Amino acid sequence: MATQSSFFPSIIAGALAGALVSLLILQSPAALERGESSSNRSSSDPVTVTPSEDATAYERAIIAAVEAAQPAVVSIVITKDVPVFEEFLQDVDPFSDFFGSPFSFQIPRLRERGTERQEVGGGSGFLVSADGTVVTNRHVVSDEEAEYTVFLTDGTKYDASVVARDPVNDIAILDIDAANLPHLEFADSSAIQVGQSAIAIGNALGEFSNTVSAGVVSGLARSIQAASQLGQIEQLDEVIQTDAAINPGNSGGPLLDLHGRVIGVNVAVALGSENIGFALPANTVQSVVDSVRETGRIVRPYLGVRYTPITPAIAQANNLSVDYGVLIVGDASQGHLGVVQGSPADRAGLREGAVILEIDGERLDEDTSLASVIRNKSVGQTVQLRVLSGGEERSVSVELVEFPT
Repeated sequence: MATQSSFFPSIIAGALAGALVSLLILQSPAALERGESSSNRSSSDPVTVTPSEDATAYERAIIAAVEAAQPAVVSIVITKDVPVFEEFLQDVDPFSDFFGSPFSFQIPRLRERGTERQEVGGGSGFLVSADGTVVTNRHVVSDEEAEYTVFLTDGTKYDASVVARDPVNDIAILDIDAANLPHLEFADSSAIQVGQSAIAIGNALGEFSNTVSAGVVSGLARSIQAASQLGQIEQLDEVIQTDAAINPGNSGGPLLDLHGRVIGVNVAVALGSENIGFALPANTVQSVVDSVRETGRIVRPYLGVRYTPITPAIAQANNLSVDYGVLIVGDASQGHLGVVQGSPADRAGLREGAVILEIDGERLDEDTSLASVIRNKSVGQTVQLRVLSGGEERSVSVELVEFPT
């Protein structure tokens, strides 16, 4: 199992809308409508291919996987009413109040003259059902006042509605009104291995649709903090690291294996690095898709603590007697408490400064994160926490609730 690592603040969410404003404006909707598809495949069956063994066949397998998957990869364009300003000249006489002076001069001013609908950003996504279910990143469609348009590789465009935004992971589900669409299927991401091939496809820089990059899975179960261009920060656990190039605009696009199946969803890139990108694992994303299909929303169990994994440095700084677990700690700069008021953790008596060592006997360490353990629990389930507080260990029962929207 790979060890956790932190790249904050150099991890940037790969395709936040605002980061691509100028680049998206350079490409007109007509250019997107022309499309750059290398395949006209229209079958509604899940796409898979069988990779071959020798080196030449390996190259053909990549080509086949890309050709099969591309029709199911989409570009997402964000539009919004933005203020429009005009410049005018204003007469100013700085002496008139005192001397009745007739002298004046003009200075330029700006005034708002209404709003105008403009493209303000974009990202990538992919179809996971024949009837128009699209997976992307939450940060791509985070603006609730914006409108979203999905472009297929053949240039067809659809108005998209945001069905659900995941409160825990950087995942969102969109829906378009269509039928018999090509779509991708998920692989079992728990079975992927470091060194296996990985293919990323997406709308690079918001301009180059269906850009393909290939590499390998570089690491597993990474834990990172990702920062968007707007300063939004979130913890992402158990992400896949890859050296397949993930550029701004690729966010929400698929990371594929040689069978053309989704092993992850591209989410972030380490700036200043040589091809260090990250993807949310397919099993996590598939659970979100299944939840939306079954309930119409994303149902997540919720504990209600903010925390940091314990490292030797954190243990020493806080005079802790343990070198594993998570320390409950807030963010004073953001006004965030370590224990959310009214949450299950608050009702169970957990307080900032306590250390959660285990959940249901499962030790929290560099291989097992609190988020991953809670994610595998159910709403309404009672879990047993082993907590270190005031120098003493004790057991605390907590009933998980649904993550508040």
